[in-house]
Amino acid sequence: MTLLAFFIVNLAYGQSNMVLIKGGTYIPLYGRDSLKVTISDFEMDVYPVTNSQFLDFVKKYPKWKRSKVKKLFADGNYLMGWKSDTELSEKQSLNAPITNVSWFAAKDYCECQGKRLPTVDEWEYVAMANKELPDARALKSYNAYILEWYETPKTFNNDIGSTFKNYWNVYDLHGLVWEWTFDFNSVLVSGESRKDVDNDSNLFCGSAAVGATDLMNYAAFMRYATRGSVKAKYAMKNLGFRCVKNINK
Repeated sequence: MTLLAFFIVNLAYGQSNMVLIKGGTYIPLYGRDSLKVTISDFEMDVYPVTNSQFLDFVKKYPKWKRSKVKKLFADGNYLMGWKSDTELSEKQSLNAPITNVSWFAAKDYCECQGKRLPTVDEWEYVAMANKELPDARALKSYNAYILEWYETPKTFNNDIGSTFKNYWNVYDLHGLVWEWTFDFNSVLVSGESRKDVDNDSNLFCGSAAVGATDLMNYAAFMRYATRGSVKAKYAMKNLGFRCVKNINK
């Protein structure tokens, strides 16, 4: 099946294919005494959710139309680039990742598909892979690729599948858009995470290094810092999402 045909089939069914992520343990950027986090098996969308898929979602669930969404659940940037409630602008591709959506909208989208948003740990566990290795974080080329993307403007306009397929057969975790996670602000801000153990220090510049397990992983620093700086109702032009699903045993 060609990539184009694959897109057409997926769009017809309104959701991306999913792949199995075999669970394991890993050391996240933020932990104490090299604390390992255990990840259970789960399924993850191969691609981020697209404009086309979210357009279908909005048509089916009108409460998420730009003109009807409650301000409590989305700020003024929500679907800002759309031509109308149910039309993209001429500059937007149907197969580009949806952005300018709030955490509330992303969470509801996934739940309406029988899925959920990934946790920070699940997302980071899959995203630490490159093409060949499940954990490529120690490679300079891996980190250089991510940092180069951070400096590249408007990648959110590119179609899904335009970056590399990683070890888990998942595309676009790095290179298109940042992605919402279920517990996006659990580190550095809320104090709810088992890893967030010193809230007061986080009030000061440079506190992001406190509790970090790898001071050289600047790309991960930026991800955690960004997650900790946003609110659930924020909608940003470079922030999208994908869904995951538990495996019924």
